[in-house]
Order: sequence, then C-alpha cells, then structure tokens
Amino acid sequence: MTDTDIGYRATRRTVLPASLRLRYRLTPWWVKVIVVYLLARLASTVMLVALASVQGANPWTGAHPGYFDYASIWDGRWYDIVAEAGYPKSLPIGADGTVQQNAWAFLPAYPFLARAVMTVTFLPWSPAAVLVSFGFGLGAALVFYRLMALRLPGSTSLFATVIFCAGPTSPLFQLAYAESMYLFFLMLALYLLLKRRYWWMLAPVLVMAFTRPSGLAFALAMGFHVVYRWVVRRRDEFPVRERVASIVVMLVAGVSGIAWPAIAGLVTGVPDAYTATELSWRADYIGHVHLVPFAPWIQAADWWFGLFLQTSPWLGYITLVTVLALFGIWMFAPSVRRLGVDLRFWSVAYALYLLAVFFPQSSTFRLLAPMSPLAGAIAQPKSRTYRVVIVVLCLALQWGWLLVCWGVDGLDWSPP
Repeated sequence: MTDTDIGYRATRRTVLPASLRLRYRLTPWWVKVIVVYLLARLASTVMLVALASVQGANPWTGAHPGYFDYASIWDGRWYDIVAEAGYPKSLPIGADGTVQQNAWAFLPAYPFLARAVMTVTFLPWSPAAVLVSFGFGLGAALVFYRLMALRLPGSTSLFATVIFCAGPTSPLFQLAYAESMYLFFLMLALYLLLKRRYWWMLAPVLVMAFTRPSGLAFALAMGFHVVYRWVVRRRDEFPVRERVASIVVMLVAGVSGIAWPAIAGLVTGVPDAYTATELSWRADYIGHVHLVPFAPWIQAADWWFGLFLQTSPWLGYITLVTVLALFGIWMFAPSVRRLGVDLRFWSVAYALYLLAVFFPQSSTFRLLAPMSPLAGAIAQPKSRTYRVVIVVLCLALQWGWLLVCWGVDGLDWSPP
C-alpha cells in the first residue's frame, strides 16, 4: 500500500463524517422531529405487539388480541361508548345509592373527533381512534420542539423532544386515549403564551378544556403569568392591550374548566354529576367519599401505607412532604429556571391541580404527561453517555409502564 493510498483513506475517513455532519445540520428541524417520533413509535409498537401476543382474555378482548384491539382497552372502551352512544341522561346508581362509573368522566372532544374520522373513512373505532392519537402525537412533538427552541439551543431542544417522544408513558401517542390530542393543544397554548399571542390562545385553550380536565390548572397558570407581568412591568412593558388579552384568556380557561361539570349537571339533573362520577373510580380504594380539595393525597397516604403496605400512615405523610419539597427545590434549579417563568408557572399550577383533586394511584404516571416541558431541564447535559443512558432509561420505563399498567392480569388494580 502506497503513502497515497493511506492518505486517501485517512482523508475519506475524515471527510465522510464531516459531510454527514453538514447534511445533518442542513436537515430541516421538522424532518428531525418526524424521524424521532417515528422511531419512538416503532419501539413502542414492538413492545405493544410483544405484550399483545401473550395477553390473556380480559374484559375487553379475547386472548392474543390484534394491535388495534389491544390499543383500545381500558379507558379506550369508554371513549368508544361516548363515540358510539354519547352520554347517559341519567346516572347509573348502585344498590347503596351511590353514582357508579359512567361515560360522563370522559370529555367529548377526542371521541367525537374519532367518530368523525370513523364516518369519513368508514374505519371501525379502534383504528380510527389510534389514527387520531398518532396524528395528534406527531403534531404535539412538532410543537413541543418549537416550544423548547424558544428557551434552549437546537440540539438540546431536539433531545428534549426525544425524551418527550420516548418517555415512560409515550405509548399513549398510539393508543385510544385523549392524551395526545390534549398535549397537542396544551403545547400550542404554551407556545403562544411564550410568544405572548394571547388572542390566538383562546382556540387551543377551549379545545383542550373539552379534551382533558385541566382548564382550572391553566387558568391558575395564566393568573400567575398576569400577576408576574404586572410586578415586572417596569422592566418588561405590560401594555393595556396585553393586560386585557391575557386576563380574557385566564377567564376563558377558568370558565371552560367548569363548563363540562356544569353540562353534566344540566343534562342529568344532578348538580355534582361529574364529580360524583369521577369519585366512583376511587371508591374501590377508599369507598364513596365527597371531594375535599387537597384531601385525596392525605387519604392516599393512609390507604397506600396504612392499609396496602400495612405500615404507619406517617410514612406516607413523610413521603408526600418529601416529594413536594423535592419538586419545589427542583423548580428553582438552574436547569428548570432556564425554561423561563411561564413553563414553571404551568408546572406548579398543574401540580397544585393534581394535589387538589386527584387520588394518586397507577394512573398518576399518565397524568404527569402535561408536565412534559420539564423534559427540557432533563435534556440539558451535553454528555453523549448521559443522553444514551436517558434514552435507554426512557425505553426501560416505557416497557415497565406497559407491563404493569397496560397489560391486563386478571382483576387488575393498576390501570394506566
């Protein structure tokens, strides 16, 4: 081999990676996001198909169901009921006189849209619902990247999007659940908030309030935003037109947050129809109780640690206080502060909403998805080893979530 041959091969080894790096840099951001999303969905599909192949007969399917049938179990069946039959005009009442589980717990935007897709495409419920979820999941990933890019460098924004697309509960982007539709409108609303295009926020705020129940949380986040902008108005002008627009968004979010419970009450003639319906899902844990704001997490500490684990409830209280303290400290960490005050306001407001109304159990992991902007804090370290470890961890946790929460094993007490 001549010196010329050696030099040519060395040049080839150095030029080729450089050309690939250049081609990568020239690739449009949306192409990168689409590739990330499709690869993540491929990984999730492999996991779901593997679990479906060993799934036994269950309340929704026979043994070894196909992908689409398996993707529409659990709450997917409730959304199917809403799409096919709508909502009951009278609430189902048990022998003990309490409200039983029914369709009013599931908001209409997602199942009604899936019904429209069924009408146009002639597809049955399961593939139509999965198609809607998949499409909105892709849209959510694209908007999420743009949201992150307002606060973080491009490479960090893309890695945050990787975490968003491959996170522990990311299979929801291809299941018959409303989360992907909700996350699309939530990310769009947050993006518009950071751009201070308040009037444009009204449409996504209204739609997401009828997709998943969190309108009150968004109203609280807007309240934080308005107060903050007023306090810092001397160094960051807060003109009257923006004051009016932001307050209108806050009020619309608040009203839309209570609209569905009001509609349920008017249709059924039971003022607390929605709340009573939601509480029926936690009756298996703590019996039929009235909703007292911020009490569910105390009740959960009693149940999980006192009754389930047969230990002292005080361990539950200490665990709760520790988790809240760590979350509060994290909100002031440099990596989270780089995301800006508005994404922190949303994270805190949504956390307060969960604390006020939600009873923590296996669905908690799914309900944390609206706090996805915090992935931007996790994505900031540049180490390749760190990033590989995070991706592997996301996939492992995704498999664990599917195994524990999605797969059905007899009388399963761990719903997704």
